[in-house]
Amino acid sequence: MRGLAKTSRTTGSMEIIDVDDPKPGSDEVLIEVDYAGLCGSDAGIYQFKSAFERMELPTIIGHEYTGRVVEVGDTVSKFEVDDRVVERPIRGCGDCYQCEIGNENICQDTELTGIDHNGAYAEFVVAPESSLQQVPDDVDPRHAALVEPTAICTRAVIENSRVRPGDQVLVAGPGPMGLLSAQIADAQGAEIVVAGVGQDTKYRLPLAEELGYPTINIEDADLTAYRDELTNGIGYDVVFDTTGHPSGLPMAAEEVRKGGQIILVGQTGETTMEYTPLVRAEVDLQCTYGAMYRDFDRALRLIGSGDVDHETFLDDRFSLLEPNDAFEAFLSGETCKPVFDVSTLRA
Repeated sequence: MRGLAKTSRTTGSMEIIDVDDPKPGSDEVLIEVDYAGLCGSDAGIYQFKSAFERMELPTIIGHEYTGRVVEVGDTVSKFEVDDRVVERPIRGCGDCYQCEIGNENICQDTELTGIDHNGAYAEFVVAPESSLQQVPDDVDPRHAALVEPTAICTRAVIENSRVRPGDQVLVAGPGPMGLLSAQIADAQGAEIVVAGVGQDTKYRLPLAEELGYPTINIEDADLTAYRDELTNGIGYDVVFDTTGHPSGLPMAAEEVRKGGQIILVGQTGETTMEYTPLVRAEVDLQCTYGAMYRDFDRALRLIGSGDVDHETFLDDRFSLLEPNDAFEAFLSGETCKPVFDVSTLRA
């Protein structure tokens, strides 16, 4: 089969390679991939950031995907041929303390699809039965490819935040995680503002406005004046930092109200700021990572009900056969959520 792989430890170096078709083990399922999304982690692999040095190359990347079951192992009982499925790509070891208490998303020895083993930018992928969930008929196949990032944001908003009806919420970062978090917080009854930077004004902030949210370009606007007018000088109840940039947390600390909450969704690396004001204001600083079965189940329900709109920001202009176009557009903010039609690899 063919797949898009990271082939060397430099920026770019994404190539279509030929590998043997995967074979499912007794507890595994073979999936013919239909659609796969481009994630910020995939972009990090493209740039080959330090977090991905553990990868053995070449590795076929991609972990946000949907497809149909084409073969099942001898002990598989939950799935049948032709079932539509999505994968929870964080695989816990099952034995560490975190796995034993039900937090496999933060397993001490986790294995990630598309990083530690071949992923979904390929004709076929193998996954354990225990890591899969069935896709309902009311979820479009292209949208099903985005269940995984939606589940991450479902966990961030519903499981890990204190968002309540009527809360005033600032979402920092109008990328896919920001727009998904905004929609899920909106579905909980919050009032949303989406913030971005100058490069977001061409594509991503207009998408947020199309979804119905007021936006602010932090490089142009007076954030203090905007916040004070909107919140009567109080500050936002909850701030979601989805920027993945070192400036995100310091900005969130300025915008959140006393006694409010900051949710760190993006992985910012190192940042420097004064933490004493957070302590004295009893600001709740909450991290959130990955997603588990319940988060995926909620994501599928929100997609099926229409509370989460993928169609507005899903971008199917790009091809796996010319991947650099998608990665460069994503990194420059010229697209929000590329979704690849993986069937092009079978042509």
